[in-house]
Amino acid sequence: MSDEFYRIKRMPPYVIAEVNAMRHAARQAGRDIIDLGMGNPDQPPPQHVIDKLCEVAAKPTAHGYSQSKGIPGLRKAQANYYGRRFNVDLDPEREVVVTMGSKEGLSSMATAISAPGDVILAPSPAYPIHTYGFIIAGATIRSVPTTPDERYWKALDNAMAYTVPRPTVLVVNYPSNPTAETVDLAFYERLVAWARENKVWILSDLAYSELYYDGKPTRSILEVPGAKDVAVEFTSMSKTFSMAGWRIGFCVGNPELVAALTRVKSYLDYGAFTPIQAAACAALNGPQDVVEENRLRYQSRRDVMVESFTRAGWPIPNPPASMFTWAELPPGFEDMGSLEFSKQLLEHAGVAVAAGVGFGEEGEGFVRIAMVENEQRIRQAARNVKRFLAEHARG
Repeated sequence: MSDEFYRIKRMPPYVIAEVNAMRHAARQAGRDIIDLGMGNPDQPPPQHVIDKLCEVAAKPTAHGYSQSKGIPGLRKAQANYYGRRFNVDLDPEREVVVTMGSKEGLSSMATAISAPGDVILAPSPAYPIHTYGFIIAGATIRSVPTTPDERYWKALDNAMAYTVPRPTVLVVNYPSNPTAETVDLAFYERLVAWARENKVWILSDLAYSELYYDGKPTRSILEVPGAKDVAVEFTSMSKTFSMAGWRIGFCVGNPELVAALTRVKSYLDYGAFTPIQAAACAALNGPQDVVEENRLRYQSRRDVMVESFTRAGWPIPNPPASMFTWAELPPGFEDMGSLEFSKQLLEHAGVAVAAGVGFGEEGEGFVRIAMVENEQRIRQAARNVKRFLAEHARG
């Protein structure tokens, strides 16, 4: 028997898991670890959402198989959200499918539309599913920059001119995980025009649609006239409503891509538990003040983190969106490498962060720091970091 399975051979060890294992071991040993590594919301969902889950779960008829594409009410609720938020009209039947989080949706889409030998354009650094969803499906990745400047457009044009076979899909993710970079509507307008000219599908990951700061809302690619001809967009309930473990997301937009994803999902799953889908309806259709409260909470944490870490001797950028900051290794630690630095920070400061190299080769030299602890804990993390930097700085 051989353990050299085709897809497993194409997947390196999950780098982020190394630090996660160290964090778990430290906590098992009784150590207090401030976890700024995983993007796991620390707040509960709104109470009315939990109440709806309990109400529907109490019904004897709610426990059978659900609809793989999502119950009609939830698809309609998501279409209404796009209408309110982005002024985008969506057909709940043809242009919306419910996924088990955006991660599952992206991976199932990769299975649906790519074949061994296909070339996919994906950002680097990137959230791992943006590349490995396609690698698992047998496709090949050609990386493009994450920063949306002129180098980005040059990379796209070079990819189309010099790649054989020509790329068929482009993945975009703004606000970016991990870099927190954002784009404006002009960027999406140029991107849609490029995709039309080059006959490339666009998969837009908008998981952090509602975590924007300083009064600058994120934009959707579907706001561009004609975008639905070439693009779909993935969103998630995880961050907006603190429902990460509930695993509810959406893919909306181009009917052909939505149909392909729906068909693959019909073979792979029976859809999310119906009471969870009903609760997701309550979240989307109910009071939206909770979304603003969530946004202001993360913005306050961001401000505390940037101020306290910078004062501790580690200048970190001020992210315009998402629940992360993407920070270069602090002065004096640049040669250590992001994975070793993350391990040392966990061991000696009790602070967990995500090593940048886990997001691709271009992530080396950075770490991703999540704003998932309260302000008091963030300030404590900064004090621990200050002590660590002083004790372990290299001459």
